[in-house]
Amino acid sequence: MARKYGADYVATGHYCRKEQGPGGLWRLLEGTDPNKDQSYFLCQLSQQQLSTALFPIGHLTKPQVRAIAREADLPSAGKKDSQGICFVGKVDLPTFLKQKLRSVEGEVVEIYDAYYASNPLYLAQQEILSRILLPGAELDRTVHYAPEEKVLTRDGKPLGDCPFGLDGITDAELETLSRPVQYNISFETETYRSGKRHVRKTRYKDNPYGRIVGTHEGAQFYTIGQRKGLGVGGHAEPVFVIATDTDANRVYVGEGHEHKGLSRFCLRIPPDEIHWIRPDLALKAGESARMRVRIRYRQPLQSATLLMRESGMYILFDTPQRGISAGQFAVWYQGDEMTGSGVIQA
Repeated sequence: MARKYGADYVATGHYCRKEQGPGGLWRLLEGTDPNKDQSYFLCQLSQQQLSTALFPIGHLTKPQVRAIAREADLPSAGKKDSQGICFVGKVDLPTFLKQKLRSVEGEVVEIYDAYYASNPLYLAQQEILSRILLPGAELDRTVHYAPEEKVLTRDGKPLGDCPFGLDGITDAELETLSRPVQYNISFETETYRSGKRHVRKTRYKDNPYGRIVGTHEGAQFYTIGQRKGLGVGGHAEPVFVIATDTDANRVYVGEGHEHKGLSRFCLRIPPDEIHWIRPDLALKAGESARMRVRIRYRQPLQSATLLMRESGMYILFDTPQRGISAGQFAVWYQGDEMTGSGVIQA
């Protein structure tokens, strides 16, 4: 549209920067303000788009931008930051989705820790991780809770060495590590008599792997890691969504910040979903690279190894990641430069 009207550039208010690098290629850089960096949202830009894009506030912090706005008597100088969905208006995400998608009641199923002790995929993943772990390296199996959405300063941590020995890892092992655990639990019912009148009632039999703890209005309205809006009480610790099954219309939840269902080490990006902002840095099949990666906006960058295979790109993190969600973007950086991104497969 800009070209249609004869414009040479498009300027946006995103907190990010760009500069021209080797061979005339453009580099997309994090914004100077670590608390407002918005490069994640631009992870699908091409070289052609970057060449005609301007980011006039990327070198400023939010307070500096507000000060400039006050000097110019702009009414937005003291306006609160927007928390809504761009271009939709003042409506929160659940309300917006319910306006577009039909509500269908389904079960909320809590998964117990015992489920993982007999799940073949989970056990296979733990065996692979133990086998490839380098001597002397330590491995946490689950995420230790920290309020990750508060990125006020960059952590400044070096990328560090990979704790895994990956020279001999096979495509099949990477595929196993990248698959999310599936929750297939059936609940049997039994009849019993209750009260003085011995009224006949039906209830679910106890199941060592989980229990039905409530109902929901549609699995499509929930996302992995979600805590609010579940309507599940009676627990000592918070309850989180660990998986959704839209075919069966089930939402699976787990109790506690360190529930096994919240943590994964590896994800896969299909070949047709891999996007290199810097095509000169694209990995070929069989190659790997150490990068810093984030899987959601405002998540602190995480140390990881990118492994390219014919079947796609596998990202193996040094530490377990909380709430890896299919359909979200994984974005990788070299230093403060975003070099590529891809859509996470289920």
